[in-house]
Amino acid sequence: MLDTGKLFWVREPSKYSIGKDEIIMDTEPGTDLWQRTYYGFRNDNAPVLQMAAKEKYFSFTVKTEFASKRRFDQCGIAVYLDSDNWLKASIEYENEKFQRLGSVVTNHGYSDWATTDIPASVKMMWYRLSRREADYCIEYSEDGVCFKQMRICHLWEGAEEILFGIYACSPEDSSFKARFSHMEITECKWEAHK
Repeated sequence: MLDTGKLFWVREPSKYSIGKDEIIMDTEPGTDLWQRTYYGFRNDNAPVLQMAAKEKYFSFTVKTEFASKRRFDQCGIAVYLDSDNWLKASIEYENEKFQRLGSVVTNHGYSDWATTDIPASVKMMWYRLSRREADYCIEYSEDGVCFKQMRICHLWEGAEEILFGIYACSPEDSSFKARFSHMEITECKWEAHK
């Protein structure tokens, strides 16, 4: 578990707990992260618990467990620089049949959304975020051992010191418990291209 003393809130939620081995967040209705693209709206009110890093090469891993139940309920990892520059990866609940494992990258105020459908019965997922200067690799794992690539991306404002960590939110009228554990920072697991 990483040093929780280095973590700080961007929009502290009203109900959470930070323990030695886990962090639990209760989401609040109407919270989300999205900027403009397609839907037109701008939502920038999801709680993010993160830390700063000047290191240019590292990996951050976390296990998430969640009791999501309403459309768009989500929890996962984030790099949140400001309202116009950030990325996130999570599972967004859709309905009792399926949900969306995906990621959003927002550069200069415009978000994208890349997803794949997975069964709604999945209630646990590991994520690994790796940084190589301003480029990032997001991976997921069902067992914390075998990680699969979700996405490689670039943050235009992500070349210097960054802020990264975990988030959870409920865009609709919902609330659920999100549990985060096994958080660690290691050397970069994303090898240089040869």
